[in-house]
Amino acid sequence: MQPIAKTDRKNKNMTDYSIFPKINATLNGCSALLLVTGRVLIARGKIAAHRAVMITAFVTSALFLVSYLYYHWPHHGGIVYFRGTGWARILYFTILISHTILAIVIVPMVLITLTRGLRGQFDRHRAIARWTFPLWLYVSVTGVIVYLMLFQFFG
Repeated sequence: MQPIAKTDRKNKNMTDYSIFPKINATLNGCSALLLVTGRVLIARGKIAAHRAVMITAFVTSALFLVSYLYYHWPHHGGIVYFRGTGWARILYFTILISHTILAIVIVPMVLITLTRGLRGQFDRHRAIARWTFPLWLYVSVTGVIVYLMLFQFFG
């Protein structure tokens, strides 16, 4: 079971970390929407708008990462165990494992893709963006699915 609040022994303050999973899911969902919007914009030739939206997607994903790491820092949110059984447990861990592996893989890909785009290396940018976009989108969407399965459907 997830610890909801921790007591600061010096100040006797209660710190509630339970909002962080919702914040993280929201940031992931926003990243997914921004990625799709960025893809549509570049397909329509709107380069400046594409650039702005993709930088926003990057910032949103970076905020997610900071929030996620803060929540999982020792003595904060703790570990949450999945309570589903049967097919739901198999589905959850399949999604979670693929999400986790690709979340690690996508970080350098996003950085390379963004750097190439900002430096005007558009041929090289497009070459890696073909791979980065679907993987980044998958990680963003499955992040929301993991949240829903862990905290809403089976929590």
